[in-house]
Amino acid sequence: MLRIVIPSDGPSKLDIKKFIRMDIPVPENGLNTEINGNVILAFENEQEAINYTVELDRYSEALNDHDSLQYQAAGEIVKAISEDEFVQSYIQD
Repeated sequence: MLRIVIPSDGPSKLDIKKFIRMDIPVPENGLNTEINGNVILAFENEQEAINYTVELDRYSEALNDHDSLQYQAAGEIVKAISEDEFVQSYIQD
């Protein structure tokens, strides 16, 4: 199981309530939250996380307003996944 944390103090101030309210696609294995409000994305493995970033890229590009909070939050999520050390290692192998 791979878990990726999206800090609630990031640029979009993303927490679980905003995530759901903005109707951002949810990973297949769901979401969790930490006491401090950070969103935790759950994935079966690194490939599933990478597939999710492709889905989020499509979602964000379909948004009409690229200055919107949804667009910013999607970009923040993609960045967190792509910078994860396990995902980086998987890509390099």
